[in-house]
Amino acid sequence: MEKKIPVILLNFTGVYNLEAFASNKNIIHVDCQDMKGVDCYCDEEGREELHRRLAPFPAEAIHFIDSGDFHYLTEYWVSRLQEPFSLIVFDHHPDMQQPEWEGVVSCGGWVKDVLEKNPLVRHIIIVGASDELIAQVPIHLREKVLFYSQAEMNHHQAWPSKAGKLIHEPVYISIDKDVLRKQDAITDWSNGNMTLIQLQAVLRIIYAHENVIGIDITGECSATLDYFTEVEDAAINNKTNVELMQMILAES
Repeated sequence: MEKKIPVILLNFTGVYNLEAFASNKNIIHVDCQDMKGVDCYCDEEGREELHRRLAPFPAEAIHFIDSGDFHYLTEYWVSRLQEPFSLIVFDHHPDMQQPEWEGVVSCGGWVKDVLEKNPLVRHIIIVGASDELIAQVPIHLREKVLFYSQAEMNHHQAWPSKAGKLIHEPVYISIDKDVLRKQDAITDWSNGNMTLIQLQAVLRIIYAHENVIGIDITGECSATLDYFTEVEDAAINNKTNVELMQMILAES
């Protein structure tokens, strides 16, 4: 009997109301729209409430986590894993900034938190970040992470062999759709230039060679523009979310 991986959707901004895929009756919805202190920066009170609200749901799932402002939730999901793991992140931004305030987790620094605070993480591989942003990561942190920059991914269609040789444990995958070109994703942050087909090709190779134990997808476009633009943007993101979800369910 094939295992069925749950699909969990965290709704912070209401943007999923504009995306048809979210109405699938098999998706578990977690309403977070009433929460304070969780947008981009998550304070102690917000974190405690988030952890309480998300405690019933497994890390071993497909998690849709709204806009990139909530990407720090990957740090929470992998903190729930009980065995050594490697983390593969598809993101235009390395998300390794120093936080401005002590004790606050942020959408721009969560990878650094996983690297420094999670004793079970063995490797972190960041795919599709811009060379310019990678260069801004402090050298002592850069040496601990394997980067496949946007430029490298444009020249190598397949999952590079050194990543495959590096990983000997289950993997958790985190996808920020801002790694994609604008034709495939409209996000709150600057976009990379990977195509959806390129992303899917790499994902298929990872699924073929690794034991994927969980995955999250972020990068929705917050509902801050005029209604017609919101609907157009949501349609692009909806199409990408559908394709990613169907592919992941088929591979799982």
